[in-house]
Amino acid sequence: MFQQVKPKSRLQSAISILELIYHSVVRDVRKGHGNALMALAINLFQAILFVAAFYLMFSLLGLRGAALRGDFLLYIMSGIFVFLTHTKTLGAVAGAEGPSSAMMKHAPMNTVIAITSAAIGALYIQVLTLFLVLFVYHVGFTPFEIEQPFKAFGMFLLAWLSGVAIGVVLYAIKPWFPGFVGVFTTVYQRANMIASGKMFVANTLPAYMLAMFDWNPLFHCIDQMRGFVFVNYLPRNSSIEYPLYVTIVLMMVGMLGEFYTRQQASISWDARR
Repeated sequence: MFQQVKPKSRLQSAISILELIYHSVVRDVRKGHGNALMALAINLFQAILFVAAFYLMFSLLGLRGAALRGDFLLYIMSGIFVFLTHTKTLGAVAGAEGPSSAMMKHAPMNTVIAITSAAIGALYIQVLTLFLVLFVYHVGFTPFEIEQPFKAFGMFLLAWLSGVAIGVVLYAIKPWFPGFVGVFTTVYQRANMIASGKMFVANTLPAYMLAMFDWNPLFHCIDQMRGFVFVNYLPRNSSIEYPLYVTIVLMMVGMLGEFYTRQQASISWDARR
C-alpha cells in the first residue's frame, strides 16, 4: 500500500519476468515431489516401465518383424518419449494455476507466466529423462546412431509445442467447464495410447486405417521423427506442416480464449462449486 513503485526499463522488466518464470518452473517441478531428483526418478521409472511393457508386448505377440529395420528399442523409445512429452505437457498446462487461484493475488504473477512455467517444467523433466535413458542405453547396452539428431529433436519439440497449444485451449475453457476439461484431458491422454501411432509404422497402414490416425498431430510428429532417426525409413503418410499449422491455430485460439476468460473469471465461480 505504501510501497513506491519505480518505473522499470524494458531490460529490467524482461529480467524480472524471466526470474519469475524461473522460480515458477522450480515450483512446478517440485510440486509433484519435494525433492527434484525424486520427481525426475519417478518420471524416469515411468518411461522405463512403458518401454519394457511395449517391448514385452511386441516380443510375446511376435510383432518385432513388423517394426522398422534397425534398433528395436530405439523404435519403441522414439514413440514413447514423444507420446509422454505431449500428454504430460498437455496435462501440466491445462492444470496450471487459473486466473482466480491464490497465486494470482501476488502482483507480478499472471496466467501467461503460469502457462509458461508449466510448459517449461514439463519439457525440462522430459528432456532430462530422454537424454539420461539414451545415454545409459548407448553406454551400457548397445551403441546406436541417430541419422539426423537435430531434426529428430525438432520433432520432439514440435510434439511438446502441440501439447502446449491443446493445453492452452483447455486452460481457457477450464474456468467455465472444469468437469468437462478434466474428463476430456483424461480421455485424450488415454486415447493417444493408440491414436498416437507409436505402436506401428505409418507406411504399413492401409488407407482405411490411416484415416483413423492422420487427424492427430502427435501421429505426424512420431512418424516424422522416426524418419529422422532411422536411415532406411522415409515417411510417406505424414508431414511436418500439418502439426505445425494445427499448433499455431490452436495456440492463437487458446490465447484469445484465455484473455477473454481472464477478464471474466471470478473467485465466486470456485466458491459456488
